[in-house]
Amino acid sequence: MSQPGVQLVSQDKIEFIDLAAQQSRIRPLVEKAILKVLDHGAYVMGPEIDVLESQLATFCGAKYALSCSSGTDALLLVLMAQGIGPGDAVFLPSFTFPATPESVALLGASPVFVDVLTDTFNMDPASLEDSIKRAQAAGLTPKAIIPVDLFGQPVDYDAIEAIAAAHDLWVLCDAAQSFGAKYGNRHVGNIGLATATSFFPAKPLGCYGDGGAVFTNDKDLLDRLKSIRVHGQGVDKYDNVRVGLNARMDTIQAAVLIEKLKIFPDEIEQRQRVADIYNETLGDVVVVPKVMDTATSVWAQYTIVLPDQKTRDGLQAHLKSQGVPAVVYYSKPLQEQVAYKDCYIAGQNLDRSKYLSDRVLSLPMHAYLTRDVQKRIIAAVRGYFE
Repeated sequence: MSQPGVQLVSQDKIEFIDLAAQQSRIRPLVEKAILKVLDHGAYVMGPEIDVLESQLATFCGAKYALSCSSGTDALLLVLMAQGIGPGDAVFLPSFTFPATPESVALLGASPVFVDVLTDTFNMDPASLEDSIKRAQAAGLTPKAIIPVDLFGQPVDYDAIEAIAAAHDLWVLCDAAQSFGAKYGNRHVGNIGLATATSFFPAKPLGCYGDGGAVFTNDKDLLDRLKSIRVHGQGVDKYDNVRVGLNARMDTIQAAVLIEKLKIFPDEIEQRQRVADIYNETLGDVVVVPKVMDTATSVWAQYTIVLPDQKTRDGLQAHLKSQGVPAVVYYSKPLQEQVAYKDCYIAGQNLDRSKYLSDRVLSLPMHAYLTRDVQKRIIAAVRGYFE
């Protein structure tokens, strides 16, 4: 008999992201790593920070990696280091999480929205060209592009980088959901002027709290990032040469990530296995995600598209009744968010972002999704239509 206030969880519960299964795989190693931090006592910027940064850079082929306190701060660090401010236009997709425009707006600059493609969910190069022209006509100075690698797949960087070069803009890759993926022969983290990623626990590579990193091949930029990360320090933290942040990563989170990075390549393979099964078994009843021939995905989310909002909401309710969690990312495009409605430039066509907001639904996706559990999820999806 259960105690009052205690909810019994079914052993058959389906997890949207199963962090417990991952933890059971590496828990002894993580505990040992955390105890090592407790023993040496350097809880901020301890020796594990340097080890993690070196391993992250090696993993993706970048010259430098700088750990920080979150994916949002990773974006903010680069924008600050590049002097982004009032009057500057920074271009980003309208179908993404608010952390991207937030980092721009916090500096007094203008986030300028760009529509996305309905098959890859990523920035549309043609819409980017149009948004640049409209920003210039509105009196803004185009400075940078933040193409977001949504749901785990890199954007079409050949097209984006060509536009950036033509307009003298620099590219900050928002890889909060795509670290571990590849575009052509380049790993995410080795593209653009810099790459920002997040280690939020639900990310493909996540810690046990907030964390992030910036990757770059530019030593001068790295030096500015290091300074801004610790209150704009010069020779030490009491010598302030610029306005900065408190954006350091805790040592314990670095210790956790070092252990998780060891199993990350295997987890990427398992995520692809799960995605392949979804694609093979659901492609005839829903629109399944498309990965470009030139890219790989780490499948931060597995997102399907339904014919309309009514069907999407109906399927989501049906899945819930079957014990299958399903999540909508993102229910409102940025131009409809109260905080960013004034960022919309008259005449912009952002219809595809709205189209996706009304129709997308993400299914459970993680490296520990067993075939039997995935069969239950697939049967529940198909059952709604059959």
